[in-house]
Amino acid sequence: MIDAVTLLQELVRIPSPNLPGDTQAIAAYIAGVMREAGCAVKVLAPESKPEAQSVVATLGQGAPVIMLHAHIDTVPIAADEAQRWHVDPYSAVIENGKLYGKGSIDDKAPLATMMAVILEKSSEYRVLSTEGEQEPSPPAPHQFLSQAQSIDSPQGEGSKTKMSGTLVLVAAAEEETGGVLGTKWLAESGHLPMSDFIVVGEQTYNHVATAHKGVMRATVRATGRSVHATNPDRGVNAITAMARAVLALEAYHNELAKRPHPMVGVPTCNVGVIHGGSTANAVPDSCVVYLDRRMVPGENPATVQDEMCAVIAGVDAGAATLSIGEFQTSNWFESTAVSDLAQTFLACVEAELHEHPGPIGYMPGSDAKHLVGVVRGEMIIFGPGSYEVAHAFDEHVDVKEFESTVNILRAFVAKAI
Repeated sequence: MIDAVTLLQELVRIPSPNLPGDTQAIAAYIAGVMREAGCAVKVLAPESKPEAQSVVATLGQGAPVIMLHAHIDTVPIAADEAQRWHVDPYSAVIENGKLYGKGSIDDKAPLATMMAVILEKSSEYRVLSTEGEQEPSPPAPHQFLSQAQSIDSPQGEGSKTKMSGTLVLVAAAEEETGGVLGTKWLAESGHLPMSDFIVVGEQTYNHVATAHKGVMRATVRATGRSVHATNPDRGVNAITAMARAVLALEAYHNELAKRPHPMVGVPTCNVGVIHGGSTANAVPDSCVVYLDRRMVPGENPATVQDEMCAVIAGVDAGAATLSIGEFQTSNWFESTAVSDLAQTFLACVEAELHEHPGPIGYMPGSDAKHLVGVVRGEMIIFGPGSYEVAHAFDEHVDVKEFESTVNILRAFVAKAI
């Protein structure tokens, strides 16, 4: 049986950058591995982007339903980034206890641990005949194990137990571009089962996160009147008007610091991009800025949008006009960790790490926000490493930390299923 580190190396060696978001090669590999393990496997993609393939693999039947979710796309390698890698980004080389590669931490490390644990679970048990025959036989592909079936346990000679419950692996496309054609499409199209507990694989240093921020993007435009710069007072300077708007947005950002969330900190407003004018000897008649407003759990996106509109409406733009629009929202996520399954998971983390397991907040976003409609219990974010290593040159995962992730997931699945 393939081990977790080898699985990770194989996944890293299959490029899956997004853009363009073609995940057919990596989806085929995952589907093949999971089918061979006896899982029921579906390879799925929306009609609007058929190359954005996701994989849903199921082992077992009945409650509880445990979903293990990770995404299979990565960010692309930027031109300046490519020159800074000290190894081939798709070589999955291990040096000094670190496995290097694009997507190694985000998000193929969590995916490899989930796959490995399901493979172990599949091979760990052997189905007995209904007549009580003691000679076991392996489960056939796509065969489910029902609660009524007895299965041989590896824990001691002749010991028997019953495997009850369902493991669902979701290897999703499109997360790096918002998840709309990946996890969101899978959930809304009915391809994902209602689950009692969901683990979303992301970078939490193997602690348990139960919240992350959302984001609202917006565009502010200033319109003026262009004239020759010899006599600029005859015109209306759009950049000057936008400067006042930027200062108002900075004041708004400072006010947001008074609204802390216990898990993820404070909401923020950032002016990320500004464009204006065409030449120094003309009064600019247009200027545009692009905003990033981070929302903490509990904030109403409609209220946040109204606040941003009010900030711009309150700016004295003189003869220029200011407008804000083109809002795009990616929601926040928040859960709890009080159920038996969540407490079991926390205990497994603490037993492995010998430190407080959480819950904590996760600063970036994740596909968890798209899964709230398919969880009847709780959902956590969990995985090795830090998001600060992702999306950069020499991305890597610490192999020992990665192995701890496997140990934690293995222990949890053994207790839950």
